[in-house]
Amino acid sequence: MAVEKTLVILKPDAVKRRLVGEIISAIENKDLSITYMEIKDLSDEDLNYHYHEHIDKPYFPSLMEYMQSGSVVILVVEGENAIKVTRKLSGSTDPLDAESGSIRGKYAISKTKNIIHASDSEKSAVRETSFFVEGKKE
Repeated sequence: MAVEKTLVILKPDAVKRRLVGEIISAIENKDLSITYMEIKDLSDEDLNYHYHEHIDKPYFPSLMEYMQSGSVVILVVEGENAIKVTRKLSGSTDPLDAESGSIRGKYAISKTKNIIHASDSEKSAVRETSFFVEGKKE
């Protein structure tokens, strides 16, 4: 089994609805460790970098507005198969498709207001962690 690091962002609705503690507990209950945590207000630069593949999409302005509607919590999560485990725990992006026991299945309101981001690959985890934790761009 591979010990990995991954990046998780608890989105503004998780913070506003006071779900941060429950979500962190759910992560820790999967034998994963939180090795970094920061409360942050995301800038345009942060979002343009993080969501670079969505910039030309028609929904991008509303995504920006939502992600800047309040603070987020940036987490680095570490443990065996951390990427796969956090993705499964997060559930499908669309809460209608998410398993009922997943974070999105329990708490997400819509496809946009879906509570949590979790890196989808080792490459993304490295890129996102480097940017949000170390301030480095590729």
